[in-house]
Amino acid sequence: MKDYQAIKWRRWFIRLAVIAVIVMLMWAGAPKTWQVAYSLLGLALNLVFAMMFMIVQFVALFWFLARGRTYWILPGETGSTWDDYRGNPEIVENAKRIVTLLRGVKSFKAMGGEAVRGLLLCGPPGTGKSYLAQVIANEAQVPFAYASAPSFQNMFFGVGNLKVMNLYKKARKLARIYGACIIFIDEIDAIGMKRQGGGGAGMMGGMMGMGGAGLLNELLLQMDPPNLDNTKIAKLLRSLGLRRRKAERPAVLTIGATNLPDVLDDALLRPGRFDRKLWVDSPDFDGRVDVFKYYLKKVRRGASLTPERAALDTVGYSPAQIKHIVNEAVVIAHQRGGKVTGYADFRVAMETYEWGLKQPLRSMSEDEKRNVAYHEAGHAVAQYLLKPHERVWKVTIIRRGGALGLAATKPMSERYNRSDSEILAAIQVCLAARAAEEAFLGKKLNGVTSDLRQATELAGAYLGVVGMGDELFSWLALGSRVEGLRALRPKINELLTDQMNQVKRLLETHAEFVHIIAKELLKQGDLTGEEIERLYADVYGHARPEPPVVKTYAQFDKLGRSSKADAIADEHTETEHAQSERSDEEEDGDGRPESDRCVSG
Repeated sequence: MKDYQAIKWRRWFIRLAVIAVIVMLMWAGAPKTWQVAYSLLGLALNLVFAMMFMIVQFVALFWFLARGRTYWILPGETGSTWDDYRGNPEIVENAKRIVTLLRGVKSFKAMGGEAVRGLLLCGPPGTGKSYLAQVIANEAQVPFAYASAPSFQNMFFGVGNLKVMNLYKKARKLARIYGACIIFIDEIDAIGMKRQGGGGAGMMGGMMGMGGAGLLNELLLQMDPPNLDNTKIAKLLRSLGLRRRKAERPAVLTIGATNLPDVLDDALLRPGRFDRKLWVDSPDFDGRVDVFKYYLKKVRRGASLTPERAALDTVGYSPAQIKHIVNEAVVIAHQRGGKVTGYADFRVAMETYEWGLKQPLRSMSEDEKRNVAYHEAGHAVAQYLLKPHERVWKVTIIRRGGALGLAATKPMSERYNRSDSEILAAIQVCLAARAAEEAFLGKKLNGVTSDLRQATELAGAYLGVVGMGDELFSWLALGSRVEGLRALRPKINELLTDQMNQVKRLLETHAEFVHIIAKELLKQGDLTGEEIERLYADVYGHARPEPPVVKTYAQFDKLGRSSKADAIADEHTETEHAQSERSDEEEDGDGRPESDRCVSG
């Protein structure tokens, strides 16, 4: 180090000596020498001016393009606290540990530890990942930067790198003042995707400035930089040999949020960058009750709308969806002139959010209405009698979105796995509409496209994914869903036929129940789950019986096809798939959209 400093100062003295000799020669020279020197100096100044003009233009352009679209929030500006983050208490406990480390960075380093550099928040949209980062920053009383990963991308090569550099430069500066700083990068998968071995996206994307490996490499460097003195005074003191202690790295925590953690580059996920990973999922029943209590206390509501009742209807909802539904319920109550928001307003808000606005088809003939009514009645009866863990929520023959009608169920609680009987019951529910058409209308209608598609996918999963058939084959090992469906096609068709026969017998046994539901649908337009329960009690004199255990009686081991049939089926599978796609599009576009979604709410 001492030899390097000596060489450095010796170079400075040599340069000064050369400049001094040139000045002395010019001073001692004749006027003609002065004139030549002035000419050369003027030419040099003109060149410098032209170069400076071009440089200023480029600097101004790059400064404009490299401005970070970043929101900086200083401590105390948001006021968000742990009481405002509801629905995931386990996530809050883990986040509080991060806050404890940020508040005591100095004492933590004195113990020999290093500050946490990265926290990756994974989960579906609307679960509160960005809001959690704001709460962490406010509770830790440190500056908070909110940036979207796509905002770093630019059409000019290198501009995105400048944005990342400037962002972290300002964060380190604030970290020296406040002790720490948090950078939140939303949708980090936009710039953090895995690099390809042959260049791929890194070559083209990087050259066009859209991210690629160049932008990712800059992010990797800034998240885990070398320990360097960044201030000018510290650099001067170290160059003079007056500063010998080890350089320290400011505590900058990078919080990334993504819905696709599997696509992130391995270098981004290693320790030292994103040290920790938290999965922020949709809240369970208790969590939703907590979220509803938080939002419903801000509105005037009637006694019918309770957090527990609302939470039961919103299985799978995220906090953002819950907030939206509550606000929509208030809007609906205000539009009808109500003083308080009731459960009926909440239901209308949910139906509008999930299925779209009501759009009655006044020109539909009575025969077509009857067709749709029996179609939906078949779904409703199968749902009511076969699904033990779900309840019928709404059956309607009023058009919503692209469906002439629908029959929807809601889970009674969170479900994390399904038995073979439940999957077979779901298949029968999908096929119930076609069974009702054949049994009670004596014809087949074209509104079962989505029903048959979903039933086929469920049967394929039953036989080829979860091993519930006669063999443990899984098409996931083939890597192609089409190949798996092709291999299982005869067994899938046999299973669907068997379930079709079973659900047709079920509907024929409960024919009076099917007729009365269809009649009420033609009269009212839609029915709630409570109304269907009353209809069943009126017809049979008792409540819904315990749903049966659904089984399959398909004889898979006796299936056989000739080699010629195999060859023909394999040859035309792709053609049939394309024709079915076109058929779906034609049906959806001829004024007869699909009449059932065959899915729970």
